[in-house]
Amino acid sequence: MPDENISNTGNGSATPVKSEDEEPGRIWRSLKALLFGEAEDNSLRAQLEEVIDEHENETDGDSGKAEDLSAVELEMLRNLLHFSDHRVDDIAVPRADIIAIEESAPFSEYVEIFSEHGHSRLPVYRENLDTIIGMVHIKDIFALVAKGGTPPSDISPFLRQPRFVPESMGVLDLLAEMRATRTHLAIIFDEYNGTEGLVTIEDIVEEIVGDIEDEHDDEPVPMFKQLHNGIWEVDARAELDDVGEEVHPALAEIDEDVDTIGGLSFVLAGHIPKAGEILGHPSGWRLEVIEADDRRVRRLKLHPPEGDDQDSD
Repeated sequence: MPDENISNTGNGSATPVKSEDEEPGRIWRSLKALLFGEAEDNSLRAQLEEVIDEHENETDGDSGKAEDLSAVELEMLRNLLHFSDHRVDDIAVPRADIIAIEESAPFSEYVEIFSEHGHSRLPVYRENLDTIIGMVHIKDIFALVAKGGTPPSDISPFLRQPRFVPESMGVLDLLAEMRATRTHLAIIFDEYNGTEGLVTIEDIVEEIVGDIEDEHDDEPVPMFKQLHNGIWEVDARAELDDVGEEVHPALAEIDEDVDTIGGLSFVLAGHIPKAGEILGHPSGWRLEVIEADDRRVRRLKLHPPEGDDQDSD
């Protein structure tokens, strides 16, 4: 009786036919076809992602095989496949978080900011962030400090030009431009030519390899922290939708065009709130600003309406 796993090729030779068990991707492909129809994306990108999916399914099972690719490698491959889908505004440091300095600031302030924040490049603006005139590099500043020379009264000789790119630019295009011009910092401008954000070469690399922490990075602070009696401590960057899900739905209900709880505090106050201010929300919740500076709110406490206090214990 002929072996059912051997087929005749017509030239007298027998070719092994893989059984269903030997084709780990066959069942997966059949399942996707059943759920999503027969129309398939046959692009190379889609085929590579399918291979990654199949490999993850294999390694999830108890096959006893040594992993060919680690979970980290698979995630990096997946990030690469979708790298070109991102725009620069998807990965940019938002305007409110940009660390920059006014061109007329004394030299000592340049040294202080570099020392405090640990950045290698610092945008320099004239009057406001919408008029960025260049950037300074830490090695130029500290070369002067090391030599003990007279601090300059004009920073202009040390200015370098960053890239200025629109928020709609693709991340892959920006990476190519940065490599071609040997520039490691880009300023993102919006449709009105205002400064929207900032992107560094490190931000782009992190899209592939994940977050890169160094000795200057602050310890991560949780976006939400539940305290006693129903009070929450919240990062001002928390999205209102997330605040609504995590804390209370009423806090996400607002007609104004704001996305974060920090933006909501601006709307309620009518100005940039200062630390210590308590702002009333129509729902009865109160927003207490506990950390802020001259430009932004950093953290808040959310107090529930009186009578609704709940002990978190």
